[in-house]
Amino acid sequence: MELQHSAGFNGAIIEEYRFTEEDFILPGITWQRRREFTEDKCFISDFDRALQSRWVEKMEQGLFRYPLWSLQTKILPGTIKYVAQLNIKRGIERRKPQDIKSIQEKFNPNQFNFNKIKHEEILFQMLRSSTEEDSSGSVIHRKPNHVCALPSSRHSRTLVVINVSPLEFGHVLFIPDPSLCLTQILTPDLILLGLESILLSGHPGFRVGFNSLGGFASVNHLHLHGFYLDEELLIESAQCKPLCPDINFHQLSHFPAPGFIFYTDGKNLLSVSQKICQVTDYFVNRNIAHNVFITRGSNLSSSSCLESREGIRVVIWARQSCFGAKEESAFNVALCELAGHLPVKNEEDFSTLTEESVISIVKSYLLSDEEFSALSLELVEHLTNSRRI
Repeated sequence: MELQHSAGFNGAIIEEYRFTEEDFILPGITWQRRREFTEDKCFISDFDRALQSRWVEKMEQGLFRYPLWSLQTKILPGTIKYVAQLNIKRGIERRKPQDIKSIQEKFNPNQFNFNKIKHEEILFQMLRSSTEEDSSGSVIHRKPNHVCALPSSRHSRTLVVINVSPLEFGHVLFIPDPSLCLTQILTPDLILLGLESILLSGHPGFRVGFNSLGGFASVNHLHLHGFYLDEELLIESAQCKPLCPDINFHQLSHFPAPGFIFYTDGKNLLSVSQKICQVTDYFVNRNIAHNVFITRGSNLSSSSCLESREGIRVVIWARQSCFGAKEESAFNVALCELAGHLPVKNEEDFSTLTEESVISIVKSYLLSDEEFSALSLELVEHLTNSRRI
């Protein structure tokens, strides 16, 4: 990892975080609660240290809509072990979501977008590179091998920005070059950076996710979420049904929110990112809202326990679209909630929620069993045909 200063957002000087494949933490890491700072490099990486220290600085500077240092957290009784957190301020003070009417809605410069954020909200910008020395001893920066052939890559630099209405410690947004004004439709190069961010973090609870338009994305400007959650989630070890096992594409089973799941041990990240977007592009073209969750997890083809966390699980949910829909009083059903992490808006719901009531709310936003089964068959055919082309 290399930090330096360079011209960036709107001509301002911001810190640059260069990383290479050598910075990735492989194989997987053992689960252990590690939110606090530590000099144990097995758990706090350079990436974690840069993100956490700058995030704390921004919190101390009062740049967030509300202070957030720790949240009242409990595990709901039951087999799913939902992680409920009371976050009243986020429910009250977060920016009002944009009035979205289509999953393919075009970028609107007149609405809030990330070109309008304050420069102070930026932590740093990320750039893939590898370093060599030429004959004179000068450093040469090159792209790592797995992104050299990335097709249709539209950006190479990604801003890491605080989410001013955080749902957890270290909540940031990954925003590819905001000046490109990309709509909230997932791209291979951004999902690739999401995978890389998980590998750059030594914290087992660092997660990354994506909400599509109609899937409770609040801003139509391309971005991922990243945050630390100091609790285990069942989806990181839940059993899966193989759909296309040769490309590590499975169906998430034994879980109330059935979805589709890719697995990688950290290799072939370019190929994995392209396959993920084959699925999400299929959804976009058919106006199916969706959410994506990326986390460390156990191998899909083994009966590994959570503690092993050999690689990365990428879960994709197809769901009912929410356009101008009334929000739930307890929690909105987006990437966190589908994964089993519940940021709850009020004390009454926090004290009365049960596993059964959570499952009822979540399922009301998902496809029916018949729709999900039909979609599974369609995706298998789609991915199989894509490999033949």
